[in-house]
Amino acid sequence: MTDTNPVENLSSAAEQIRAFNHASWDTDNDDWTYPIHTYKAAGNLSHLAHMLGQAIGQATRPAMRTYDDGRLLIDGQGDPDAAVVQMLAASEDAVQHAQDLAAALDRLHSATSAMGVDTDGLPGFDEG
Repeated sequence: MTDTNPVENLSSAAEQIRAFNHASWDTDNDDWTYPIHTYKAAGNLSHLAHMLGQAIGQATRPAMRTYDDGRLLIDGQGDPDAAVVQMLAASEDAVQHAQDLAAALDRLHSATSAMGVDTDGLPGFDEG
């Protein structure tokens, strides 16, 4: 059992991505200078994207549970069946896009794995 509910967990994840976006904006940050930082970021983003498909599928569960119980209402007296079909189609599309994103991020991660820095003449690095 977790300390927070699923919506709070996703809110926290979104906040962490926002924090990354702000922190990574500063190109003078010593913790955000070298290709290894790109490699690590790409790896973490890839890991995140690989988990999105499951999260997307599970995000539909509360609505499906309400629908299966025959208690789903749609604003304006809309059709619950049509709304669920639309939701599931969008969910399938989102899962496919998440899988495509994960594959692209895997390629990014792989492309950065061999990158390094020529430290010759850089301050703070031993001449060798």
